[in-house]
Amino acid sequence: MSNWNEKVKRLLKAELVRRGISHSDLAEMLIKIGVEETKSSIDSKISRGTFSASFFIQCLAVIRCEKIELLEYENQLSIAAEPKEEYNIKIN
Repeated sequence: MSNWNEKVKRLLKAELVRRGISHSDLAEMLIKIGVEETKSSIDSKISRGTFSASFFIQCLAVIRCEKIELLEYENQLSIAAEPKEEYNIKIN
């Protein structure tokens, strides 16, 4: 995977999913440590994958992610991948 922004975005998303933490939950958790972020700002940052290392570490700290195995993610990042095709919604 050559796109580092995409890689770090998926890594953070995967950690949130593993813990069942929504972006709203994350915003509340960050506020408790003095980091003023809204759900919308978190949505935007994670969607773009262009957030600072400080934001990344703050997120990992509040969700209590103490260890990241980078090699483990090379094969598992697809669990939080953005869909390549649009969803087909069936209307009855």
